[in-house]
This record gives sequence, structure tokens and C-alpha cells, in this order.
Amino acid sequence: MMLSTDLTRQVGMGYTAIGLILVLIIYIIHATFSNPLRHIPGPWHTLLTHLPLKYHVLTGRRMYYVHALHASHGPIVRISPHEVAVADPAGFTAIHRIGGGFLKAPWYEESNSPDGGEPSVFAMRDPRKHAIRRRLLGRVFTKASLRKEWEGIVREKVDVAVDKIRAEAEGGGCSDILKWFTMMATDVVAHLCFGESFNMLELGEKNDYMKMLELISVQNITRYELPWLHFIHSHVPLLKSSTDLVDAQAILDSYGDRAVENLRQSSDHNRTLFATLLNALHADDTNDKEEKENSSNAKLTEEMVQRESRSMIIGGSDTTSITLAYLVWAVMKRPELRVELEDEVTRLSPNFDDDALEKLPLLNAVIDETLRLYGAVPGQLSRSVPVGGATIGGYFVPSGTTVETQAYTLHRDPEVWPDPLRFDETRFMDQSKVTADQKLLFSPWGAGSRICLGVELARMELRLVVAVLFRECRGLKMAPGMTDEMMEMENFFMISPVGHKCEPLTSLLGAGMSGIGPATYRATALCTSVPPAQMGWGPQHPVLRDPGPARLGQLGKNFYVPGIAIAPFLKAFSARPEMG
Repeated sequence: MMLSTDLTRQVGMGYTAIGLILVLIIYIIHATFSNPLRHIPGPWHTLLTHLPLKYHVLTGRRMYYVHALHASHGPIVRISPHEVAVADPAGFTAIHRIGGGFLKAPWYEESNSPDGGEPSVFAMRDPRKHAIRRRLLGRVFTKASLRKEWEGIVREKVDVAVDKIRAEAEGGGCSDILKWFTMMATDVVAHLCFGESFNMLELGEKNDYMKMLELISVQNITRYELPWLHFIHSHVPLLKSSTDLVDAQAILDSYGDRAVENLRQSSDHNRTLFATLLNALHADDTNDKEEKENSSNAKLTEEMVQRESRSMIIGGSDTTSITLAYLVWAVMKRPELRVELEDEVTRLSPNFDDDALEKLPLLNAVIDETLRLYGAVPGQLSRSVPVGGATIGGYFVPSGTTVETQAYTLHRDPEVWPDPLRFDETRFMDQSKVTADQKLLFSPWGAGSRICLGVELARMELRLVVAVLFRECRGLKMAPGMTDEMMEMENFFMISPVGHKCEPLTSLLGAGMSGIGPATYRATALCTSVPPAQMGWGPQHPVLRDPGPARLGQLGKNFYVPGIAIAPFLKAFSARPEMG
């Protein structure tokens, strides 16, 4: 009887296994042939699951993964069951054209405003609400307004940062410019938003606000990418991250309250961007009916001040500092370029201003070429296909599908940018020679009506830092311990060097530049080993380095989960493109 029971159990388990296999086969067949994106080129597994994409998101390699898919499958490629990546000029225009109907993807609002409140202008999906808010805030982000109200404060912070870099380098031999540039940019935007600096430059370290903001940002990534992991760490009391999250939110709220209080107490209406804005609204005597209606709808509420100030801190700190770090690194890789840049800024009068810097051809060309190769946000600009669907690159894409473009790929298209991996500032020296496609696809600040609101502030900071640094610290070179591999980019929405620092050696100012790489320097990123001729759409494409479980370090550190615990699971579904 026992033998019969065991046999029955085994037979039952066998039938169960067969049934599960049949269900899986039926699911695969159904998912493959019912997916409305099945006619779009892409790896077979992207019809079934988004796990490979998630894996590369969590390991900081998303932009490389999508770039490799473009190289294998072409400018229009399916990257998950509901997402399509686009990398051609016509598709870029269709997606980002003002009034084109492609709204920001839902994840912008979900990650920016997880509590369900009104999102910041950066994340707003509703085009009318966004237009009203952008018009309101745009008053204080014009070049003229920034130069009049804030250039002095920006220059003051820049001077302090360069002094700190010199002092630290001359005392110990090298200085982490990424650290100082981050503190400088954060102090600038904090002063503009809160009416008072975080004084991180003076303290030499991040304050509680920035530490908690970083924690919240990582929490928001997992809220969208791995909701089950976020739920566990947000609701299990024994996990330290759940209590940290509560503390972080309290600290952020306290700073938001401070911004509101400073706005109320401002006597000259010029202490913060919001006070300047309030002053402009009171002084507005426009007779334009539409303008009056928009002004009445665009109320400067306390919630708006809190939400926008937090968003501006995020958007105005790491983005600027990362670009500056890569700029300095790229220039130091080209000794002759460094000397030319030093000579150009040294010829300035002692009391130069941003207006004078805007007229310097080499300085601005170096900035633009840095933005082409190392813009701080080169990853996806995700949009939702409008009702009725759209034809992109000859393929019909149904309504509700998420389509995206990424500057990382657009800025490395060999059909648009000759020898695309080479850092070549001459591309931008003569603006009359910049082609129409280059102007169209150059998108380090975003595109269309959603272009970065603070672009003029960022450019002012970039110009001032480059001028002061190369004027005051002639003869910069890399510290002996700095390698190109340390400057390779990792991509968690924004990029950052995998070494998380950039250290020039300034203790021998004016010394020779022996030992620095050749003038034919090529941008170190994913593709350094691939000849430019192989970078077109076709079978040849960059080799993806396997990041391994250790590359989950940032998420693991913040969530107290070793990367090795979840990396193998995700990697099992990560069918990487075949190597060319």
C-alpha cells in the first residue's frame, strides 16, 4: 500500500511538472504572438520580460545596455515588453516636438511624488499644468535675471571652491575636485532656494539634507524598479532602512519649511528665487488676458516652494559637478588643449564676468564637447505614445507604449558625429559649421518643452568654474593614482565616475605635463576598445563588461541587502546581446 501511495505521489508530481511546463510554453507562445511590439526589432526575451533591463538599471549599466541593443538591432529597438528605444533624428523630432502629444512617462510622477502630492515642474505630465508652472518659474531662470540677481553669489562660491582645491592639493598633493564641485553647486542652489547656503564648502562635508536626499532618491528608484524590495524595507521595523526613511523625510520637510519661512520673512524680496519670483508677480501689470489667467492659476503655494526647492537641489547639484569633473579630466588628457584654455582665460581682465566668458570660443567649445560625451543625464528621456499610436522609423507603435531616446547614443552616432568617441572641441568652435542634425540631437539638457529649466544657471556655473580654475591653477595634471577606469561612467539616472572621485595634482603648478596621454585621446566610457568605424547600426557593437553583483553596491549599501543576494537571480534573465 505504501509503495502504491509513493508511486501515485510521484506520478502526480510528474503530471504537475508537465502541466507547469505546458503552461509556461503556452504563456511564452501567447506573449510572443500577442505582444503588439512583436514586429519591432529586439531580442526575443524582450517580448516576455523586462528583467534584463531591470538588471542593467540596478547595476548602473542601463545606457550601455540600450546602446548595445541599438548597435545590434538598429535605431528602433524593443527593450522590454512595453518599451521601445529610438535613436534616429526623425524619431527624436516626433517624440520631443512641442505639442506632439508624447507626455512624460508615468514613472516621472511616481518617483518624484510618491506621496501623491503635486509633482515638481520637472516631473509634471499634464502639459497645461507644466506650461503654467514653467512660465511662472521661468521668470527667474532667464540669463538676464540670473546675472542681475545671482551671478555675484555664484562667483563667490566658485572662488571658495577653487581656493579649497588649491589649499587641499598644495597641502597633501592632490584634491578631489568632484567633492568640491558637488559642494559648490549644492551651496549655490541651496542659497537660491532657501535663502541661505548649506555651507558645505566651509564645512568640507555634506550636510544632513544632502545625505537624506540621496537616501530618498535611491528609495524612489527601488520603489519603481523593485517595488517588492522597497515594500519590505519600508515596512519591516527591524530593518534600519525603514527607520532611516522616516528620519530622512522629516529632515527634508524641515528644510522645506525653512524655505517657506525665509520667503515669508524676506524684506527685500530678493533673498531667494521664490522671493524674486513673488516680487515679479506683484509687479506684473500685464494687460494680456491669457497671461493674467496663467498668473492667477500659478499660485506660489507653500507646497510648491517645498517641492520645487527639493527638485532644484537634486537637479542643480550633482549634474553640474559631474560635468565639471569630466571636463577637467578630459582637458588634462590633452596637454595642448589645457595650455590653450589656460591662455584664453588668462587674457581676461581681472574683473571678468559671465558675459565676457560667454564670448570665449574655446572655453564654450570645451564645455559643449564635454556635454556631448559626459552630460550628467545621458540616459532615457521616456515618453508615452499618445492615443491613436504613432509611426516611428517605419514601425507603428501603439498608444500607451513607453518610447525613449537617450543622449548617450544620439551623441555617439557616427552618421551625425564623425569619429564620435574622440573628444574634439573643434566640433563647436565654429557654430556655422555645426550641422542641422547635430543641433537637433545635441540634448544634454533634455528636449522640446521639457528642456532643463535651470540650463542658464548651469551654464553660468560651468563657465565661471572653468575660467577661474584654469586661470588660478595652471599646470593641472592627474594624480598618480587616478586611472581612466576610475572615470568610467556608471548610470543611475545621472552618471558618475565609478571611482566616485576625480583628483588632479596641483602641488606642482606650472610644471610640465609629462606622462599624460596622447593628443589622440579617446573618451573613456564603455566603448573605448571599439574602433569608431564599428559604431554604426549593425552587428558590430561595444562589448559590455559584466558588472557583477558588486555593481549593486549603491543599492545594497542603502538597503542593507548585499548585491550578491539578488544579482544572480536578475542575471539569469539577462540575455545580453551577442558580441560583434
